[in-house]
Amino acid sequence: MQRLFPHPVTSVLVFITWLVQSDPRTPGPWVMGLVLAWALPYLTRRLWTEQIRVRSLPRIMAYIGIVIWDVLKSNMRVTWLILTKSQQLHPVLVKVPLTIRDTYGIATLAATISYTPGTVAVDVSEDRSHLLVHVFHTHDPHGVVHELKERYERRLLEIFPC
Repeated sequence: MQRLFPHPVTSVLVFITWLVQSDPRTPGPWVMGLVLAWALPYLTRRLWTEQIRVRSLPRIMAYIGIVIWDVLKSNMRVTWLILTKSQQLHPVLVKVPLTIRDTYGIATLAATISYTPGTVAVDVSEDRSHLLVHVFHTHDPHGVVHELKERYERRLLEIFPC
């Protein structure tokens, strides 16, 4: 079974992501989602140097819910900033110290930050101790670091083993 489905967690996430971005009321997206959920991990299995290990599927689902909520809030906030304060924006680069050491955990954190409007993960230090993040607008860089660590990294530490 491991040969046929080399990365089952990835398959589930690909399938869910496909359905969220499609119209699941017809069978076409379901079939395509299943094909992609099998094919992408299967065809890229030799590129994976290590197996993804996670501790808790319910924590993953809770994390996804938090990210979706934050994306919605950030869309509203960035839109408001652009429409009302476009001349007074204060972009900042912040250096976020990382506690998480798992490769996939760091990649998930960087993707989450980049997916959320108003922030972009720019770089990971070679020793994986810091993440450089561009923030669209803030006057409190330390507050941004604290929020990223508490809101995302703390939860990812509960999902990915260190």
